[in-house]
Amino acid sequence: MSQQPSLSPEDVPLAKQMPMLGLGTWENDDPDQCAESVETALGQGYRHVDTAQAYGNEEAVGEGLENAHVDREDVFLATKVWKSNLASDDVVQTTKQSMHELGVDTLDLLYVHWPAGEYDPEDTLGAFDELVADGTIDRIGVSNFEPHHLETAQEVTDAPIFANQVEMHPLLQQEDLRAYADEEDVELVAYSPLARGKVMEVEELQDVAEKHDVSPAQVSLAWLREKGVTTIPKATGPEHIRDNFASLALDLDAEDIAAIDDIDREERQVNPGFGPDNW
Repeated sequence: MSQQPSLSPEDVPLAKQMPMLGLGTWENDDPDQCAESVETALGQGYRHVDTAQAYGNEEAVGEGLENAHVDREDVFLATKVWKSNLASDDVVQTTKQSMHELGVDTLDLLYVHWPAGEYDPEDTLGAFDELVADGTIDRIGVSNFEPHHLETAQEVTDAPIFANQVEMHPLLQQEDLRAYADEEDVELVAYSPLARGKVMEVEELQDVAEKHDVSPAQVSLAWLREKGVTTIPKATGPEHIRDNFASLALDLDAEDIAAIDDIDREERQVNPGFGPDNW
């Protein structure tokens, strides 16, 4: 590992905070629609946008960022390095390409998309460390990591692992990962926080939604926020973008949270052949 110079506290810049609600862009692969949804979300007040090399939409996301006319300093922007690009040289090369397509000079957060393919902890994360050291990225993230992957990653990096992005929602509550994240001070970011729409059909969420006169989607997002988890729901149309944003004003009470905690289902929506069930 490269040795970084020690810094005194006054030399360390204050890191940009990661907003607890962001716009996810997975499967938002129509360029015009993707750019429009990013622009709409930023106009609504979102300040966190998440994309990935594998989504094939970084250029469209960049167009949306430009069209929104929101200061770059005010937007928390994250992307992910695909599993075939995780050899050290490829990490650096493809990250530069991602930044070119996004139209930005720096990234607030760069994730390892999966601990699969060309992923090698020391080689891959060594390149991430170099990108932090030269100011290309602000923070290192990982995605779809189980606790044992996180333990190894934290052992081999100079910069801390800031976040782990995983599928999480009331039908996949990820208790073990939440406990590990709390203990190790790693942020959790939930993708598919609406279980790809299935939360709309869950009776417990419907009951809480009716009680508060909101949507089950808002209930799911608010429950995750109560657990200290950042969410990045995908939304393309203005109505869904607004509805998800409104979850920030929803305060669940202890009874609501307990009812959702008691949902005894484990229904993973995203599990490719290289995913968790095959580890």
